[in-house]
Amino acid sequence: MNAVAPDETTNAFFSMYEGAMGNALNYQEKLIKGMEVFRTLNYDDINKTPKDLVLQIDKMKLYRYKSVVKNPHPMPMLIVYALMNKQYIMDIQPDKSFVKKLVELGLDVYIIDWGYPTAADKYVTTEDYIEEYLGSCVDFIRETHKLPAINLLGKCQGGTFAAIYTSLYPEKIKNLVTVAAPFDFDIEEGLLFKWSKSLDIDLLIDAYGVLPGAFLNNVFIMLSPYNLAIGKYINILNSFDDPKALGEFLRMEKWIFDCPDQAGENYRTWIKELWQQNKLIKGEFHLGAKRVDLKNITMPLLNIHGTKDNLIPASSSIPFNGLTASKDNESVSYPVGHAGIVASTLSQKEIVPKITAWIKERKR
Repeated sequence: MNAVAPDETTNAFFSMYEGAMGNALNYQEKLIKGMEVFRTLNYDDINKTPKDLVLQIDKMKLYRYKSVVKNPHPMPMLIVYALMNKQYIMDIQPDKSFVKKLVELGLDVYIIDWGYPTAADKYVTTEDYIEEYLGSCVDFIRETHKLPAINLLGKCQGGTFAAIYTSLYPEKIKNLVTVAAPFDFDIEEGLLFKWSKSLDIDLLIDAYGVLPGAFLNNVFIMLSPYNLAIGKYINILNSFDDPKALGEFLRMEKWIFDCPDQAGENYRTWIKELWQQNKLIKGEFHLGAKRVDLKNITMPLLNIHGTKDNLIPASSSIPFNGLTASKDNESVSYPVGHAGIVASTLSQKEIVPKITAWIKERKR
């Protein structure tokens, strides 16, 4: 009996089957190799740029990075990061370290580590963070360098805090830089801005006292649930056997899930008076008995934002320049997201050099 020649459908089936089996074998080999990479990978180079602890108040620590140039810029810079995540995103790995690049380009850099609030910090207020902690750091640096004013850079919530402090003590700040910082909270873009409007913050803080970091982390993930909870883990399988790609992924994962708890009274003010009532740009926000007037900001201002930022859209940051009385002010956008603005190749090549050049052009 003669064998029947396979038809086109059968050929197509076997071709698809062979392709699927080949892909499965390739993934199996990739996973096996990836497990070995994962087992031997050392990604413990986060937050490793050399620095010294120079001041501590309660849980807050102030660090000064060691200079690597002979004559660093005479006007030191203080970096203020947000409370919701840790500041070491600015030093996430040596080749993408924001602070390392600043130091290499000749700046004298300090940074605040806010620490990890506990139940004892339930009643720590926004006034405490800005007046006591941030203010003490500014004064310490001024006294150390015998200067009347210093440079101040704020990232995200740290940029809002920096602007508030600067408006109250403009004589202490020489130049102000804000990076991906929210100012106008009444915008149409961004799920975080929409959700915050209906948040019963009093009920939340009264119930928790100190808001768990895990709560905030889940909120951030829900901004893009597929990408942040599923997609990124599927995508990393394609690079599971690549030590560089896997290391970068794991460093970022460590930072993302290192979300400190939030002091209740500060977070109540942050949400109610800024996110819900937009008091800062209305000129109605008070820090203690002091009204915060952004028109007091007259020094040079550089405002940087990301066009791909889904956490703090550029539309929240951009209005800040027009709310101040600074005549030397600049607003610059880059095609990056909220983390990439300080931890990416583009940040290394363009953003940090831009900030450094801008600071150096505005001499003492």
